[in-house]
Amino acid sequence: MAALSPKPIPPCITLPPSTPPLQSTTTLSFFPRKAAPLFIPNAKKKNPWLDPFNQGDDPEMEYGQLFSDGKQDEDPRPPDNPGNPYGFLKFPQGYAVEVASLCLKIRGDVRRCCCVISGGVYDNLLFFPAIQMIKDRYPGVQVDIVTTARGKQVYEINKNVRFADVYDVDDPFPEPAEYTDMIGQLKNRYYDMILSTKLAGIGHGAFLFMASARDVVSYVYPNVNAAGAGLFLYREMIDWLGRPFRSVPRQALPPLKVLISRKVKEVVEAKYTSAGAVKGRYIVIHGIKSDSKASMQSKGDTDSLLPIEIWDDIASAISGLTPLFVIPHEKERENVEYVVGDDASIVFITTPGQLAALINDSAGVICSNTAAVQLANAREKPSIALFCSEDKAKVFVPNAEEKRCAVISSKTGKLVDIDVEAVKTAVQIFSLPLAIA
Repeated sequence: MAALSPKPIPPCITLPPSTPPLQSTTTLSFFPRKAAPLFIPNAKKKNPWLDPFNQGDDPEMEYGQLFSDGKQDEDPRPPDNPGNPYGFLKFPQGYAVEVASLCLKIRGDVRRCCCVISGGVYDNLLFFPAIQMIKDRYPGVQVDIVTTARGKQVYEINKNVRFADVYDVDDPFPEPAEYTDMIGQLKNRYYDMILSTKLAGIGHGAFLFMASARDVVSYVYPNVNAAGAGLFLYREMIDWLGRPFRSVPRQALPPLKVLISRKVKEVVEAKYTSAGAVKGRYIVIHGIKSDSKASMQSKGDTDSLLPIEIWDDIASAISGLTPLFVIPHEKERENVEYVVGDDASIVFITTPGQLAALINDSAGVICSNTAAVQLANAREKPSIALFCSEDKAKVFVPNAEEKRCAVISSKTGKLVDIDVEAVKTAVQIFSLPLAIA
């Protein structure tokens, strides 16, 4: 725009002394100079109005790689793109939204896997071989677990699990806030595959489908409750995981293995030493009847606990070794001392990691169908397992002779009717190596 000549100043207006007189060459513009922006979209300072309850990181919170070490470290994320005016479109490192899913589907790769486990300690322990199969088939895969609060404790003895989140998948009417929050967590982690051990109906199938994973694998109800669930899921999970694919042969299910930390071993050793037991010279007795949730029985076998009177009769046949009674709650100590005697060796164990360490230092295990029989097989300890029926014995302990496990089943279908004399005869396997020596 052409410059305009200034108009002469009227004589009634006087200029301040600091203002220079206007010259005839001065030009004015109708467009003022653009001011600097007051809002920087990528400012590092947090806006307190976005989250008034965010007070920053807790200085007393400890960070570690396991859930027992405190808060877990998250994966490193790429820095924010300063050229992005929005600032919230963030994706995992090396993840291309447009092409990653297609390439991974063609190659069949699995980078992140989530396993939704139904049940408690025993049920999660039985899933360990499937986790090892996933690690063997997909090297470098990150395995996360979603399970109950009791089931989460098992993964302190599993080295293949990254995260273990608590969510009760068996609850038929979950809280809407917890339900949507868990779906959001599963979606934000970009899982390539989600596995579930729960028999899926239309509700659970939709829950897994909304997690937006590429492969969704579970079991389906063999009745009308599965109407529509098959549209979201595959069947026969173990067979599907171990299927041959291109140059990868069929994967066999590996044996159950557990990892015990040195710290847990030291804690457990102090416990059984104070109870009067010596390392390698005691027999673990597990499965005392109690209403405690720390009994570690299977969800599929609720008849797996015996009263202390029967355990006392069985322990009387043990010679040369100390019977060590494991109680799931301190309130059971008085009952055991009343039946067995004040000099009884009693140890209070509630976590599967401590139970595994206790069995690892023992000479053997006598138990009902609890997690103790599986931990004894994992640590290759001789054991005697008591079942309410032969069918359940074949399901929970297949190939018992190869695992050095003597299985004794009740003939009436009730565990309380177990043949105690047969158990006493089987107890002699613990003293046989001493007689030979």
